[in-house]
Amino acid sequence: MDSSNAEVSTIFHPRRSRAPSIILNDEQTGHPYASPGHVVVDTGCEQQGCSVTGGCDSASSGRSLETSSGLGIREPSGGSAGGGQGHNQPSHTGSNVNYQTRRHSIVRCFDSCCAQSAKKIYFGVCVTVCVTASWVGATHCIKYLYFHKPDIITNHIESDNVTSELYHQPIVLPYNAPFFTTWFCTNWAVLYFPVYFICQIARSKCTNPTEIIAESLRGFRDKGLTGGRFLTRCSFFCGLWVATNYMYIHSLRILLATDVMALFATNVSCVYLLSWVILHEQFVGVRIVAVILCDTGIALLAYMDGITGSPTLGGVVLAASAAAGSAVYKVLFKKVIGETTFGQVSIFFTLIGLCNAALLWPICLALYFSGVESVHWARLPWAALLSASILHLVANMLANYSIALTYDLFITLGLITAVPVSAALDVVLYGAHFVGMKLAGMILISVGFFLVMFPDNWPDYITRLLRRHRHGIPGGASRDVIDYRTGYIKSHLRSPSGRVR
Repeated sequence: MDSSNAEVSTIFHPRRSRAPSIILNDEQTGHPYASPGHVVVDTGCEQQGCSVTGGCDSASSGRSLETSSGLGIREPSGGSAGGGQGHNQPSHTGSNVNYQTRRHSIVRCFDSCCAQSAKKIYFGVCVTVCVTASWVGATHCIKYLYFHKPDIITNHIESDNVTSELYHQPIVLPYNAPFFTTWFCTNWAVLYFPVYFICQIARSKCTNPTEIIAESLRGFRDKGLTGGRFLTRCSFFCGLWVATNYMYIHSLRILLATDVMALFATNVSCVYLLSWVILHEQFVGVRIVAVILCDTGIALLAYMDGITGSPTLGGVVLAASAAAGSAVYKVLFKKVIGETTFGQVSIFFTLIGLCNAALLWPICLALYFSGVESVHWARLPWAALLSASILHLVANMLANYSIALTYDLFITLGLITAVPVSAALDVVLYGAHFVGMKLAGMILISVGFFLVMFPDNWPDYITRLLRRHRHGIPGGASRDVIDYRTGYIKSHLRSPSGRVR
């Protein structure tokens, strides 16, 4: 064995006694510090640490095997015939090593695929798909409520034996009640805590259900919230929730579902601005660029049909206001309520549903009897209304509960992935065309959305990738060569001897 291998072996195994001649077996061929001059020989008998094939005698077992050129075997002259017939094992050993290498790589790949972070990614993809499906379904069900064919009213006028028919096609809305739709969908929020309660009982098999309720309420008491203050805040957030959803649902009466969903996706930029101002979060320059891109996209959508005699501008203002209202709701909830558990969130949304059902029903009656909203109960599409309510509830539950299974990024991605899916449905159902300013506005909003999703330390990742590309170093390799004898790592602060400069 040469001196270099002896030095390395001494460094990493300082207390290990080394024999003058080492013979590796099958299990030692993969050692990184094995000398290439040694040969692996499988034998049928073992004496004094060496192995020889065939019928080995005492004379041959007392001598050590040596190599002439790294792979040849020199047998002693006095050995028996069986000892002279040494097997040529290197090729056999190479196949075993390749098998072991493939096996270890498969095991490492399996472990990485089954890691906790990998499972969160798998759950995240499923959550994104579910949020996209439920959000698109709820929005298009509400849009279907406004979709109608105008009734044709035919008037016959007879004069001088000449019959003329005047066809008037007034827009008769069998369903024009955005506030009633909002009130009806919000009532389903009362199911938050019952669903959480049933899941907790099924998971923990709790014998005392009152413990779940007491544990959920204990967090609010620890924050100093009395019953009156807590109900007041629930009423405030109920009003904010209803106003946001009303603007979103009312904008669907004017715009296509894809336009409204793209405009609502700009709430992520509003959330960042409000978090920066109110919650004092870190300032990230690229997110300011994202806010500018989102605002530009909103402006393009506002003027895509012109500004004269078009209701598009009003619909865009309503959808953008709904996005801003959603951002205000999220930031104020974080500021006023703070960190909450799933039980506290369930109780909070259940109380919002109860406040909505108990306090806002007079507004529905007032709008109906005043003629502001029209509902033809005989032709009311209950199937679409119930589907919209259930899907809206599912989308909000996924947004609030899925954080226990995956990262928050995958939940937010459901807002932007729903836009192309909705666009496909609009093309099929309503024959929509996405060209010109409308397409440009949606693209700008999507780019701004993804820029807001950039991590806070994204310049570090970019710089690291550029350095690796410049030096030709793969992603998993380190660019510094470490000398384990002196501890030198090519530092500008230390000399090769290890002293501080």
